[in-house]
Amino acid sequence: MTYVVTDACIRCKYMDCVEVCPVDCFYEGENMLVINPNECIDCGVCEPECPAEAILPDTESGLEKWLEVNSKFSAEWPNITVKKDSPADADEWKGVEGKYENHFSAEPGEGD
Repeated sequence: MTYVVTDACIRCKYMDCVEVCPVDCFYEGENMLVINPNECIDCGVCEPECPAEAILPDTESGLEKWLEVNSKFSAEWPNITVKKDSPADADEWKGVEGKYENHFSAEPGEGD
């Protein structure tokens, strides 16, 4: 098992999860974070830290797509280990549907 970041993170990118991860397995895209499933130790400390409820265990049904997205982009995006400020409009995007189809960016973030 591993944890994955879903589209609920897109345009929210709160980063509270980054601060608590003991193995630094988060990677930063332009407008979301992903978890490297090969580095995640399944401790679960990140899940309750996410205000957008974007982090879920991959054992939940229907998350195969998110396991692929996390695997692919954690190999391409820079590692992030220190919390940064969330986007100013993050709260406005919380709970918005269809963010992957309409707002996902494959561009990398800055990382640490």
